Amino acid sequence: MNDILNRLAELLEQRKGADPETSYVAKLYAKGMDSILKKVGEEATETILAAKNADKQHLIYETADLWFHTLVMLAQADLKPQDVLDELARREGLSGIAEKASRFEKSAEK
Repeated sequence: MNDILNRLAELLEQRKGADPETSYVAKLYAKGMDSILKKVGEEATETILAAKNADKQHLIYETADLWFHTLVMLAQADLKPQDVLDELARREGLSGIAEKASRFEKSAEK
C-alpha cells in the first residue's frame, strides 16, 4: 500500500508545476486550498452516502476519490503520506481515549 501512496504523492508533486488547462490536479492547486478542501468535503459526503447505502463497489470508488483528494490536500500543505503513516504508527497500541487526551495536554503546555 505504501508504494502506491508514494508513487501518487510523487505524481501530485509533479503536477504542481503542470498547466492547469491540461491537468485536473494542477487546476486544483491553482484554485488554492479552499477549493481543495471543498472537494475533500464533497468526497467525504459521497463516501458516507455510499457506506450508508451499503453499495460496496460504490464505497470503494468514493473512498478512492476521498483518499486521492486528501493526498492533494496534504501535498498542497507540503506534507507527504508518510507523515500521516508515521502518526498512525505512533498511535499504534495506544488507547484512542488516552491518545486524544495527550493532544490536549501537549497543546496546553505550549
